[in-house]
Amino acid sequence: MAKDIKELASEWLELDEDKSTRDEIYALLHRGSTDELERRLRNRIAFGTAGLRGPMQAGFACMNSLTVIQASQGLAAYLLQTEDNVKKRGVVIGRDARHNSEKFAKLAAAAFVAKGIKVWWYETPSHTPLVPFGVRELGAVAGIMVTASHNPAKDNGYKVYWSNGCQIIPPHDSGIAEAIMENLKPTTWDMSVVDESLLVEGSLGLVIDKYHKAILCAAQPEGSHITMSPDLKFVYTPMHGVGLHAMTRCAQTLGIASQMTVVEAQAQPDPDFPTVKFPNPEEKGALDLAVETAERSSIRLILASDPDADRLAAAEKVDDRWHIFTGNQLGVLIGSYLLERYPCSKPRDKLAMLASTVSSRMLAAMAKKEGFKLTETLTGFKWLGNAARDLDSKGYDVVFAFEEALGYMIPQTVHDKDSISAAAVFLTATSQWSTQGLTPYAKLQSLYQHLGYFEDANTYLVSPSPSVTRLVFTTIRAMGSPHPTTIGNREIVRWRDLTLGYDSKSKDRTPDLPVDVTSQMITCELEDGAVFTVRGSGTEPKIKLYIECQGSSSAEAKEGANGILGDLLREWFKPEEYGLNLA
Repeated sequence: MAKDIKELASEWLELDEDKSTRDEIYALLHRGSTDELERRLRNRIAFGTAGLRGPMQAGFACMNSLTVIQASQGLAAYLLQTEDNVKKRGVVIGRDARHNSEKFAKLAAAAFVAKGIKVWWYETPSHTPLVPFGVRELGAVAGIMVTASHNPAKDNGYKVYWSNGCQIIPPHDSGIAEAIMENLKPTTWDMSVVDESLLVEGSLGLVIDKYHKAILCAAQPEGSHITMSPDLKFVYTPMHGVGLHAMTRCAQTLGIASQMTVVEAQAQPDPDFPTVKFPNPEEKGALDLAVETAERSSIRLILASDPDADRLAAAEKVDDRWHIFTGNQLGVLIGSYLLERYPCSKPRDKLAMLASTVSSRMLAAMAKKEGFKLTETLTGFKWLGNAARDLDSKGYDVVFAFEEALGYMIPQTVHDKDSISAAAVFLTATSQWSTQGLTPYAKLQSLYQHLGYFEDANTYLVSPSPSVTRLVFTTIRAMGSPHPTTIGNREIVRWRDLTLGYDSKSKDRTPDLPVDVTSQMITCELEDGAVFTVRGSGTEPKIKLYIECQGSSSAEAKEGANGILGDLLREWFKPEEYGLNLA
């Protein structure tokens, strides 16, 4: 029988020793705010492959001191059950500069010390990729990064890396979730252990130089003797996050520190993100201050990181307008450069790159034409990182992976997205292309001429609830048997449903990617080479639409992608009928 809400509140108050969140629950009880108590206490914040992420509030459903301690105790118990020599190998713990990040990181450290597990502690706010780098460099059993990446200021999160330096994938996520439920009672709230326990070792100094050396090797391999152009000038913004220190050091390493101009109003960490509506370089208007800065200094190139500096955005002034590169365009540019500079002495068929299934097929077209391997994975760097490690073990030389949401992985540095190592490679590429009289935008046009024009019409719909999202997808599936065969006037030649586990293209109808009954995801390939994926977001109340068309010109490809978007909205998603809001 379900517990009464007052029972749940009483449970919370028994466990929570953080005065601020105890007071929140007391106040809600005093006011008789039953609905709000239900929202915060009835369902526990889910631990998944992305770890935890949510608003910072009191309650089992939110990010707060208690849920962080419980997650840490569960993770510690799971590691002790499943891995060898855990206490000595230890865990790496890093944090960004958001509200409560330091407190959450210290509470996590206390939970590990209480189990006798060593903590490799990052003393100051750092960018996310340093944690997976540290896990590999220090031989740690796991890594924890306290960050909510590019989420709004009210959110925070808890990201977990496994001993291979990759984000966790099944079955570890469900194993950790079970262990959390078995370790709900906090054993310690003592944050002073970070400064006082011999089990906690300040570790930034052990990894930072090696990280930047790895970046230099990734951007400019030994023996390549690349001289950076003195004319390469760029504006950089860390978007009120933690990227500036790492990006400055990166520019120094490349010998171009004097050629970088920083957006001063966004340079220092500020957990309130005062100058942007959302601290996400993908959002409209996020680069406005960077553009203003560039215009004032007559600079034609902009780079931006999100607040935890794992995503990279770029823009270039083309004639008198600013072209903001899509994640797909930047991915193809970086991939093309890594291919161009790949040594002739190495077999091309052992070169490998990866892209997620919602990303552009342009890199796949390049792979087909140039004879290297391109592997597709599910969305998320947990899949890309682990798949890259898999290919390594099979003898492939994996040099790159990307996802359209501004994520780029240079595996010589980390097996996760990293804006700093991606920026180093992109800046080196830009410098090299300039010797051919090309800018990144001009290089992109030459790639289109070589491979065909690829344009997307990616967008999302905000759904009123998970049940509406499920209804929408169930209704779509019922439009045909065994699946719909057309969208608009185009024929669907392949239907892959990773929710139900069906692929019309494979002999036994089994998909080539993992199936997940808890999430909605359908990919369709069309007769004219167009492709689209529609899926429910795992972290937000969104239905995401990824649509790409090929054409003999940019305009033709864009028109095709927009046409498919119109057909999807009209025939499948019907925003007015379902109460969906288009972005």
